[in-house]
Amino acid sequence: MAAPQQPDIKDLPVVLLLRPFPFISSYTDIFSNKFRSLNPSTSSLPLNQFLTTHANSIRVLICSGFKPLSSETLECLPSLELVITTSTGIDHIDLNYCRSKGIRVANAGDVFTEDVADIAVGLLLSLLRKIPEADGYVRNGFWLSKGEFPLGSKIGGKRVGIVGLGSIGSEVAKRLEAFGCMISYNSRTKKNTVPYLYYPDVRDLAANSDILIISCALTDETYHIINKNVLSALGREGVVVNVGRGALIDEKELVRSLLQREIKGAGLDVFENEPDVPKELLQLDNVVLSPHKAVLTPESFSALHELLIANLEAFFFNKPLLSSVNLE
Repeated sequence: MAAPQQPDIKDLPVVLLLRPFPFISSYTDIFSNKFRSLNPSTSSLPLNQFLTTHANSIRVLICSGFKPLSSETLECLPSLELVITTSTGIDHIDLNYCRSKGIRVANAGDVFTEDVADIAVGLLLSLLRKIPEADGYVRNGFWLSKGEFPLGSKIGGKRVGIVGLGSIGSEVAKRLEAFGCMISYNSRTKKNTVPYLYYPDVRDLAANSDILIISCALTDETYHIINKNVLSALGREGVVVNVGRGALIDEKELVRSLLQREIKGAGLDVFENEPDVPKELLQLDNVVLSPHKAVLTPESFSALHELLIANLEAFFFNKPLLSSVNLE
Protein backbone atom coordinates (compact mmCIF):
# COMPACT_ATOMS: atom_id res chain seq x y z
CA MET A 1 0.00 0.00 0.00
CA ALA A 2 1.41 3.36 -1.01
CA ALA A 3 2.35 5.80 1.74
CA PRO A 4 0.06 8.83 2.06
CA GLN A 5 1.23 11.71 -0.09
CA GLN A 6 2.74 14.64 1.75
CA PRO A 7 1.00 17.97 1.10
CA ASP A 8 2.79 20.51 -1.05
CA ILE A 9 4.40 23.06 1.26
CA LYS A 10 2.92 25.86 -0.85
CA ASP A 11 -0.57 24.63 0.06
CA LEU A 12 0.03 24.70 3.82
CA PRO A 13 -1.31 27.50 6.05
CA VAL A 14 1.26 30.23 6.72
CA VAL A 15 2.48 30.99 10.24
CA LEU A 16 4.82 33.88 11.03
CA LEU A 17 7.42 32.97 13.64
CA LEU A 18 8.65 35.94 15.65
CA ARG A 19 10.34 33.42 17.90
CA PRO A 20 11.86 30.07 16.87
CA PHE A 21 9.23 27.35 16.96
CA PRO A 22 9.12 24.45 17.48
CA PHE A 23 11.99 24.55 19.98
CA ILE A 24 11.66 20.85 20.81
CA SER A 25 13.06 18.84 17.92
CA SER A 26 10.50 16.04 18.22
CA TYR A 27 7.77 18.50 17.20
CA THR A 28 9.57 19.83 14.13
CA ASP A 29 8.15 17.28 11.68
CA ILE A 30 4.67 17.54 13.19
CA PHE A 31 4.69 21.31 12.73
CA SER A 32 6.25 21.34 9.28
CA ASN A 33 3.72 18.78 7.99
CA LYS A 34 0.85 21.02 9.03
CA PHE A 35 2.08 24.59 8.50
CA ARG A 36 4.43 26.66 6.38
CA SER A 37 6.56 28.90 8.56
CA LEU A 38 7.92 32.35 7.75
CA ASN A 39 10.92 33.11 9.92
CA PRO A 40 12.39 36.64 9.73
CA SER A 41 15.50 35.54 11.63
CA THR A 42 16.58 33.54 8.57
CA SER A 43 16.19 36.52 6.23
CA SER A 44 18.68 39.27 5.45
CA LEU A 45 15.84 41.80 5.28
CA PRO A 46 15.12 44.15 8.20
CA LEU A 47 12.14 42.92 10.22
CA ASN A 48 9.59 45.50 9.06
CA GLN A 49 10.62 45.06 5.43
CA PHE A 50 10.29 41.29 5.77
CA LEU A 51 6.84 41.69 7.29
CA THR A 52 5.71 44.11 4.59
CA THR A 53 6.92 41.74 1.89
CA HIS A 54 4.78 38.89 3.25
CA ALA A 55 1.99 41.02 4.76
CA ASN A 56 -0.91 39.76 2.69
CA SER A 57 -0.25 36.09 3.46
CA ILE A 58 0.14 36.42 7.24
CA ARG A 59 -3.03 35.80 9.25
CA VAL A 60 -1.39 34.41 12.39
CA LEU A 61 1.91 34.84 14.19
CA ILE A 62 3.72 33.22 17.10
CA CYS A 63 5.70 35.40 19.50
CA SER A 64 7.28 35.06 22.94
CA GLY A 65 7.17 37.04 26.15
CA PHE A 66 10.80 38.06 25.88
CA LYS A 67 10.35 40.78 23.27
CA PRO A 68 7.63 43.44 22.92
CA LEU A 69 5.11 43.06 20.10
CA SER A 70 4.47 46.72 19.33
CA SER A 71 1.86 48.50 17.25
CA GLU A 72 4.65 49.44 14.85
CA THR A 73 5.24 45.77 14.09
CA LEU A 74 1.55 44.92 14.00
CA GLU A 75 0.81 47.76 11.57
CA CYS A 76 2.97 45.95 9.00
CA LEU A 77 0.48 43.07 9.01
CA PRO A 78 -2.93 44.27 7.76
CA SER A 79 -4.21 40.70 7.25
CA LEU A 80 -3.31 39.57 10.78
CA GLU A 81 -6.17 37.92 12.69
CA LEU A 82 -4.47 36.07 15.54
CA VAL A 83 -1.46 36.52 17.84
CA ILE A 84 -0.30 33.41 19.72
CA THR A 85 2.26 33.92 22.47
CA THR A 86 4.31 31.12 24.00
CA SER A 87 3.98 32.80 27.40
CA THR A 88 1.13 32.98 29.88
CA GLY A 89 1.67 36.71 30.37
CA ILE A 90 0.50 39.08 27.63
CA ASP A 91 1.99 42.34 28.89
CA HIS A 92 4.49 42.36 25.99
CA ILE A 93 1.70 42.63 23.39
CA ASP A 94 0.10 45.93 22.39
CA LEU A 95 -3.38 44.81 23.41
CA ASN A 96 -4.97 48.17 22.65
CA TYR A 97 -3.92 47.84 19.02
CA CYS A 98 -5.16 44.24 18.85
CA ARG A 99 -8.46 45.25 20.39
CA SER A 100 -8.91 48.14 17.96
CA LYS A 101 -8.23 45.92 14.93
CA GLY A 102 -10.18 42.89 16.10
CA ILE A 103 -7.03 40.76 16.35
CA ARG A 104 -7.50 37.81 18.68
CA VAL A 105 -4.85 36.74 21.19
CA ALA A 106 -4.10 33.29 22.57
CA ASN A 107 -1.55 32.47 25.25
CA ALA A 108 -0.02 29.41 26.93
CA GLY A 109 -3.11 28.90 29.04
CA ASP A 110 -2.48 26.75 32.10
CA VAL A 111 0.36 24.61 30.73
CA PHE A 112 2.94 26.29 33.01
CA THR A 113 0.74 26.51 36.11
CA GLU A 114 2.01 23.53 38.10
CA ASP A 115 5.68 24.14 37.29
CA VAL A 116 5.49 27.80 38.35
CA ALA A 117 3.70 26.84 41.57
CA ASP A 118 6.44 24.29 42.27
CA ILE A 119 9.13 26.94 41.84
CA ALA A 120 7.28 29.33 44.17
CA VAL A 121 7.30 26.69 46.89
CA GLY A 122 10.89 25.75 46.06
CA LEU A 123 12.06 29.34 46.40
CA LEU A 124 10.23 29.64 49.71
CA LEU A 125 11.72 26.42 51.04
CA SER A 126 15.18 27.44 49.89
CA LEU A 127 14.84 30.82 51.56
CA LEU A 128 13.38 29.78 54.91
CA ARG A 129 15.42 26.61 55.32
CA LYS A 130 18.61 28.23 53.92
CA ILE A 131 19.14 25.38 51.44
CA PRO A 132 21.58 27.20 49.09
CA GLU A 133 23.63 28.36 52.08
CA ALA A 134 23.62 24.86 53.56
CA ASP A 135 24.90 23.44 50.28
CA GLY A 136 27.79 25.93 50.28
CA TYR A 137 28.44 25.25 53.96
CA VAL A 138 29.10 21.59 53.24
CA ARG A 139 31.02 22.12 49.98
CA ASN A 140 33.36 24.68 51.58
CA GLY A 141 34.21 22.41 54.52
CA PHE A 142 32.52 24.66 57.09
CA TRP A 143 30.56 21.78 58.62
CA LEU A 144 33.89 20.32 59.72
CA SER A 145 35.60 23.59 60.65
CA LYS A 146 32.71 25.60 62.11
CA GLY A 147 30.32 22.93 63.33
CA GLU A 148 26.56 23.20 63.30
CA PHE A 149 24.78 25.19 60.58
CA PRO A 150 22.55 28.14 61.65
CA LEU A 151 18.87 27.49 62.19
CA GLY A 152 16.33 28.01 59.44
CA SER A 153 12.61 28.69 59.74
CA LYS A 154 9.71 26.24 59.62
CA ILE A 155 7.12 26.73 56.86
CA GLY A 156 4.21 25.06 58.64
CA GLY A 157 2.00 27.49 60.53
CA LYS A 158 3.10 30.54 58.54
CA ARG A 159 0.54 33.04 57.29
CA VAL A 160 0.85 33.14 53.50
CA GLY A 161 -0.66 35.98 51.51
CA ILE A 162 -1.04 35.29 47.79
CA VAL A 163 -1.28 38.26 45.42
CA GLY A 164 -3.26 36.92 42.46
CA LEU A 165 -5.33 33.81 43.15
CA GLY A 166 -5.58 32.71 39.54
CA SER A 167 -4.51 29.30 38.30
CA ILE A 168 -0.93 29.66 39.57
CA GLY A 169 -1.89 31.25 42.88
CA SER A 170 -4.47 28.53 43.49
CA GLU A 171 -1.88 25.79 42.91
CA VAL A 172 0.53 27.57 45.27
CA ALA A 173 -2.21 27.72 47.90
CA LYS A 174 -2.95 24.01 47.49
CA ARG A 175 0.70 23.10 47.97
CA LEU A 176 1.24 25.33 50.99
CA GLU A 177 -1.96 24.16 52.67
CA ALA A 178 -0.32 20.73 52.73
CA PHE A 179 2.53 22.29 54.73
CA GLY A 180 0.03 23.58 57.28
CA CYS A 181 0.14 27.22 56.19
CA MET A 182 -2.76 29.63 56.69
CA ILE A 183 -3.73 31.11 53.31
CA SER A 184 -5.19 34.51 52.50
CA TYR A 185 -5.22 36.38 49.22
CA ASN A 186 -5.72 39.52 47.18
CA SER A 187 -7.33 39.49 43.73
CA ARG A 188 -9.33 41.84 41.56
CA THR A 189 -12.49 40.35 43.04
CA LYS A 190 -13.36 38.06 45.91
CA LYS A 191 -13.67 34.39 44.92
CA ASN A 192 -16.67 32.77 46.58
CA THR A 193 -15.47 29.27 45.65
CA VAL A 194 -12.42 29.30 47.97
CA PRO A 195 -12.27 29.16 51.78
CA TYR A 196 -9.38 31.64 52.12
CA LEU A 197 -9.59 35.05 53.74
CA TYR A 198 -9.84 37.84 51.17
CA TYR A 199 -8.14 41.24 51.48
CA PRO A 200 -9.17 43.83 48.88
CA ASP A 201 -6.11 45.93 49.78
CA VAL A 202 -2.62 44.49 49.23
CA ARG A 203 -1.18 46.49 52.14
CA ASP A 204 -3.68 44.91 54.52
CA LEU A 205 -2.80 41.49 53.13
CA ALA A 206 0.89 42.16 53.78
CA ALA A 207 0.22 43.39 57.32
CA ASN A 208 -1.50 40.09 58.10
CA SER A 209 1.06 37.79 56.41
CA ASP A 210 4.46 36.34 57.18
CA ILE A 211 5.00 35.51 53.51
CA LEU A 212 3.84 37.29 50.35
CA ILE A 213 3.79 35.25 47.14
CA ILE A 214 3.29 37.29 43.97
CA SER A 215 1.62 35.43 41.10
CA CYS A 216 -0.69 37.97 39.45
CA ALA A 217 -0.52 39.25 35.89
CA LEU A 218 1.36 42.46 35.09
CA THR A 219 -1.01 45.22 33.99
CA ASP A 220 -1.14 48.98 34.33
CA GLU A 221 -3.01 48.45 37.59
CA THR A 222 -0.56 45.92 39.07
CA TYR A 223 2.68 47.67 38.07
CA HIS A 224 4.71 48.09 41.31
CA ILE A 225 1.78 46.72 43.30
CA ILE A 226 4.41 45.69 45.86
CA ASN A 227 5.76 49.08 46.87
CA LYS A 228 7.38 50.71 49.90
CA ASN A 229 4.14 50.79 51.86
CA VAL A 230 3.41 47.11 51.23
CA LEU A 231 6.95 46.05 52.16
CA SER A 232 6.79 48.17 55.30
CA ALA A 233 3.49 46.51 56.24
CA LEU A 234 5.03 43.06 55.71
CA GLY A 235 7.62 43.88 58.34
CA ARG A 236 11.02 42.73 59.48
CA GLU A 237 10.12 39.05 59.71
CA GLY A 238 8.33 38.96 56.36
CA VAL A 239 9.53 37.41 53.11
CA VAL A 240 8.51 37.96 49.47
CA VAL A 241 8.46 35.39 46.68
CA ASN A 242 7.86 36.61 43.12
CA VAL A 243 7.01 34.20 40.28
CA GLY A 244 4.84 36.67 38.35
CA ARG A 245 6.64 39.50 36.58
CA GLY A 246 9.58 41.56 37.81
CA ALA A 247 7.77 44.89 37.54
CA LEU A 248 5.09 43.78 39.98
CA ILE A 249 7.61 44.80 42.65
CA ASP A 250 9.26 48.19 42.95
CA GLU A 251 12.72 46.66 42.69
CA LYS A 252 14.58 49.67 44.08
CA GLU A 253 12.40 49.62 47.18
CA LEU A 254 12.83 45.87 47.49
CA VAL A 255 16.62 46.20 47.37
CA ARG A 256 16.53 49.00 49.94
CA SER A 257 14.26 46.99 52.26
CA LEU A 258 16.53 43.96 52.03
CA LEU A 259 19.70 45.99 52.61
CA GLN A 260 18.18 47.71 55.62
CA ARG A 261 16.78 44.38 56.88
CA GLU A 262 13.30 45.92 56.90
CA ILE A 263 12.09 42.57 55.52
CA LYS A 264 13.64 39.19 56.21
CA GLY A 265 14.26 37.96 52.69
CA ALA A 266 13.11 37.39 49.11
CA GLY A 267 12.91 34.55 46.59
CA LEU A 268 12.90 35.88 43.04
CA ASP A 269 12.45 34.10 39.72
CA VAL A 270 11.72 37.35 37.85
CA PHE A 271 13.28 40.80 37.74
CA GLU A 272 12.30 44.23 36.53
CA ASN A 273 14.93 44.58 33.78
CA GLU A 274 15.83 41.03 32.81
CA PRO A 275 18.42 39.71 32.41
CA ASP A 276 19.98 42.56 34.40
CA VAL A 277 19.80 41.91 38.13
CA PRO A 278 20.64 44.63 40.69
CA LYS A 279 24.21 44.08 41.87
CA GLU A 280 23.13 44.53 45.48
CA LEU A 281 20.98 41.41 45.29
CA LEU A 282 23.97 39.33 44.24
CA GLN A 283 25.76 40.23 47.48
CA LEU A 284 22.92 39.52 49.89
CA ASP A 285 22.58 36.31 51.89
CA ASN A 286 18.86 36.80 52.52
CA VAL A 287 17.76 36.29 48.92
CA VAL A 288 17.42 33.27 46.61
CA LEU A 289 17.67 34.11 42.90
CA SER A 290 16.53 32.18 39.84
CA PRO A 291 16.91 33.16 36.14
CA HIS A 292 13.20 33.23 35.18
CA LYS A 293 13.21 29.44 34.93
CA ALA A 294 9.91 28.52 36.54
CA VAL A 295 8.44 27.17 33.30
CA LEU A 296 11.56 25.43 32.05
CA THR A 297 10.72 21.74 32.17
CA PRO A 298 10.46 19.26 29.28
CA GLU A 299 6.94 18.40 30.41
CA SER A 300 5.65 21.96 30.25
CA PHE A 301 7.35 22.61 26.91
CA SER A 302 5.76 19.49 25.41
CA ALA A 303 2.36 20.62 26.66
CA LEU A 304 3.01 24.08 25.22
CA HIS A 305 3.82 22.68 21.78
CA GLU A 306 0.68 20.58 21.75
CA LEU A 307 -1.43 23.56 22.81
CA LEU A 308 0.02 25.94 20.22
CA ILE A 309 -0.39 23.45 17.38
CA ALA A 310 -3.96 22.77 18.52
CA ASN A 311 -4.67 26.52 18.58
CA LEU A 312 -3.30 26.90 15.06
CA GLU A 313 -5.44 24.01 13.80
CA ALA A 314 -8.50 25.47 15.51
CA PHE A 315 -7.86 28.86 13.90
CA PHE A 316 -7.38 27.56 10.37
CA PHE A 317 -10.43 25.26 10.66
CA ASN A 318 -12.61 28.05 12.14
CA LYS A 319 -13.03 26.33 15.49
CA PRO A 320 -12.84 27.89 18.99
CA LEU A 321 -9.33 28.58 20.28
CA LEU A 322 -8.21 26.49 23.22
CA SER A 323 -6.56 29.33 25.18
CA SER A 324 -8.15 32.53 23.92
CA VAL A 325 -7.49 35.70 25.95
CA ASN A 326 -10.43 37.95 26.74
CA LEU A 327 -9.41 41.43 25.61
CA GLU A 328 -12.52 43.18 26.92
